[in-house]
Amino acid sequence: MNAEPLAPGRIVLLTTSHRVAPGLLSWPAWNELHQADSVLCADPDHPQLPYLREAGVIVQESAPTAEELVEVCRGDRTVVVVATGEGEPRLTDGLARLAGSGRHTMPDLELLPASYDLPGARLLDLVQVMDRIRVECPWSSQQTHKGLAKYGIEEAYELVEAIEDGDRTELREELGDVLLQVVFHSRIAEEHEDEPFSIDDVAGTIVTKLIHRHPHVFGDDTAETPEDVKAHWLRTKAEEKQRDSVTDGVPLGQPGLALAAKLASRTRTAGLDVRLPAGEGVGYELLALAVRAEAAGTDPEAALRAAARAYRDAIRAAEGQA
Repeated sequence: MNAEPLAPGRIVLLTTSHRVAPGLLSWPAWNELHQADSVLCADPDHPQLPYLREAGVIVQESAPTAEELVEVCRGDRTVVVVATGEGEPRLTDGLARLAGSGRHTMPDLELLPASYDLPGARLLDLVQVMDRIRVECPWSSQQTHKGLAKYGIEEAYELVEAIEDGDRTELREELGDVLLQVVFHSRIAEEHEDEPFSIDDVAGTIVTKLIHRHPHVFGDDTAETPEDVKAHWLRTKAEEKQRDSVTDGVPLGQPGLALAAKLASRTRTAGLDVRLPAGEGVGYELLALAVRAEAAGTDPEAALRAAARAYRDAIRAAEGQA
């Protein structure tokens, strides 16, 4: 009389995110770990191991082959494999080959994410990569805030161009380049002898600012229109900066049309009745056009760039016919 074949059992591949603090696992993950017949991990330095052992989970440091793991599961046993950072491709590929051969009764294979990345988690990767580049790259390790300033300007203009082109791929890449400038400068700032700050300080500062300047979102104030929001913003900004004029903080180094529109916007929002300065020449004419455009809700800088791009296309068309 032939003996009944042993039940194939279960393999649970437990994955965790290195962007989440070790030990912060889901309840289904802890449940599987405590109820498993065996818990295996190939990496003796896996960051989760100290926390698993502290919770009473017995973890064997083992890297079985696919065949060995199938045998361990026989008898309806459940084996949890705590995956390494690479996700155990050797093991999963081996199990796929065994299943495809048709010569093995395979255990059930379940993938159980024990922790998930929160939105923005990849920013931690960027900070980590920047840390390493700052130390190991001969060029990056020598850069200063002043030396990088020109790249900030270039990347900002390239971002604007991607937006105007409507190219989603370029937009994503250029946003990354602008973000790199923020992380790079923040990493350099950590090394300042007297006043160091980090990317966390930068993020904390802007979070505090955003909350304070949006009392209609995080407080009891109300705002029904974009104009109400802008009034809130300017009022709280004036309180923070203790500025004497609505023109304070307007960078004079920006392009001329943008500068004129910004001044006009500040004046209009503050409810000031200011006549344009009298003068002759193209500069005063452009100033009047910029103020008029801003009042009509048009960005004169963007409008001129659009016209200039049309002019460029016309030039290229003329060159093609020459």
